Amino acid sequence: MAAEPLVSIIIPHYLGDVISECLGYIYDRTGDLSFEVIVADDQPYSDGSLERATEKYPDIRVVKTGGGKGMGTGCNRGLEVAGGRYAMLLNNDVEVSEGWLHPLVNALEKDERIAACQPKVLSMQDRKRFDYGGAAGGLMDYFGYTFCLGRIFETVELDSGQYDTSKEIFWGVGGALFVRMTCVKQVGLMDEAFYMHMEEIDWCWRLRLAGYRILSIPDSVVYHFGGWTLKADSLKKAYYNHRNQLVMILKNLSLERLFWTFPVRVCMELGTVLLTAIKGDWKHPVAALAGLLWVITHPISIFKRRRASQAVRRVSDQEVAGSMYRGAVAIQYFLKGKRTANLVLGRDGG
Repeated sequence: MAAEPLVSIIIPHYLGDVISECLGYIYDRTGDLSFEVIVADDQPYSDGSLERATEKYPDIRVVKTGGGKGMGTGCNRGLEVAGGRYAMLLNNDVEVSEGWLHPLVNALEKDERIAACQPKVLSMQDRKRFDYGGAAGGLMDYFGYTFCLGRIFETVELDSGQYDTSKEIFWGVGGALFVRMTCVKQVGLMDEAFYMHMEEIDWCWRLRLAGYRILSIPDSVVYHFGGWTLKADSLKKAYYNHRNQLVMILKNLSLERLFWTFPVRVCMELGTVLLTAIKGDWKHPVAALAGLLWVITHPISIFKRRRASQAVRRVSDQEVAGSMYRGAVAIQYFLKGKRTANLVLGRDGG
């Protein structure tokens, strides 16, 4: 561990010896860059995994979250003590590739207006396919629906090099997100009230409001074992996704755009409830309705969180929208049958 590291690698840890495997890859494959590793202990109970990791890698720093507080809290506790010029937020179930960190550092060194970037994230279970969560970089449409270069809704693409050019993206996945610490100090930490899911997207949106850029850096590659904490078909996961997307929109849009965007988004949510119920899927209707109910019954909480986000705004929604997809990804996907990001965005290689 360097006394004054260039990069602070922050790993929220829940349970399992995946943490030791992750650390092994980091120490073996990071190269000559100076870095420190901070593990945020978010264990609801001790399973011995962190003790085994610290015995094998005594240089790591451990910070406590109180247990079971979620990814955002773990990242925040790590960011609070980070000594690096940059911070790398990394899931504990990630395998990094050889030399993975250099392209990320180089990208931010070239342009101070770049606040964050994301490597290409592939599935550990199928290394030729993108990871569901972040793929090659996160995007958002005009109505707050998120998708990725390499994944739209439940369609995950094979990696054939179609996203191997660095692109402007709207958000980077929290399990592999490289950030500039001066920007973190300017916009604040993640919103811990999200608990899990969407907190990094909300954070990236805040960086956008402050006028910064976010890029995909496909020259850096990591592999993620998806669904380690919550399974992909989990009702809890679906609930947080629906609830937190609505909260995120209410926090970050200007009042002018919110006036027409949010009612349309609510109608789209109700349409999703109807369509999925017809198909016999009860999880998504329940999750969507529960999320909407939470939003309706917590206006004061949402107002306070919105005020914090809007306090960092330096640019208009029109400028922020320049990095969004100016349309509805759901229409492109479900009605027009466009199953890849390149097709939706009208690019070659779809």
